[in-house]
Amino acid sequence: MALSRGLRCCARVFSWIPVLIITSVVLWSYYAYVFELCVFTISNTLEKVAYLLVFHVCFVMFSWTYWKAIFTPPATPCKKFQLSYSDKDRYEREERPDAQKQILVDIAKSLPIFTRATSGAIRFCDRCQVLKPDRSHHCSVCETCVLKMDHHCPWVNNCVGFSNYKFFLLFLSYSMVYCVFISASVFRFFINFWVGDLPNGPAKFHVLFLMFVALMFLVSLMFLLGYHCWLVVQNRSTLEAFSAPVFTTGPDRNGFNVGIRRNLQQVFGDNKRLWFLPICTRYPPVGLYFNPVPRDTLLYPPEGLYSNPVPGEIPSCRFTLQPCSWRDALL
Repeated sequence: MALSRGLRCCARVFSWIPVLIITSVVLWSYYAYVFELCVFTISNTLEKVAYLLVFHVCFVMFSWTYWKAIFTPPATPCKKFQLSYSDKDRYEREERPDAQKQILVDIAKSLPIFTRATSGAIRFCDRCQVLKPDRSHHCSVCETCVLKMDHHCPWVNNCVGFSNYKFFLLFLSYSMVYCVFISASVFRFFINFWVGDLPNGPAKFHVLFLMFVALMFLVSLMFLLGYHCWLVVQNRSTLEAFSAPVFTTGPDRNGFNVGIRRNLQQVFGDNKRLWFLPICTRYPPVGLYFNPVPRDTLLYPPEGLYSNPVPGEIPSCRFTLQPCSWRDALL
């Protein structure tokens, strides 16, 4: 027991190494750009002030989004999805797998759960002892189930899911803006140092290396950000891109796709003026948009669990489930 606890502590310490690497590179880039380039190399005062102003705006937005992506806790299933003491006791006493599946089915009837395991059974997490809400998965690193889990990112040492997916996307976006601005503004001085028009000194090494590092990160960020933009437009997570979610009607990769506008709103919120700021604009429960299905295969939700029903309209047509509150989801 003591050995496993020590190993977990060591793993937690080592998990911060990628974050420390990124932080060190960014702090060095700040010194190289502000002091070695702007203070010691650029002689034009107006140009120096303009570069410093734009640079600090990019630096602040990058740091803000990175901080939010790291320290925003992943949203977990609320208490409504946890087994009660009696249900847990009944489930553990039952030894027959089929009977256990039926117990979970009976419990899930009062919950807005529409996805299934590949076997068709209710998705259940033995470690967390919860019925998994739609699009949630268990993270072995964080040791908890995460709502709308996308992946566990070592570079932010956090699970990317419902609560911080917007911050993660903004972090990638502002990281790319940061690299683009550095590359574009340093390029002229990079050429001057390379051909020998500027004197050799400490600034030469910093400017040359700054250009290479910015371009290297820029190329990798372009592919990563492009992939996640495609996922947002399709309303898929990274896990769902590799394995299609299974509904009561079968697997469907586009089961959560409700159009580009609504897909974006599910990540960034309804207020477009706040889309590019790393502040919370979406709150659990996860808004589950379910595409229309044939009436004979329709699984109707419990009364009152979908919002704004249209009189006379089939409730399965793109309703939003609201099983719990933001405060409950974090408990």
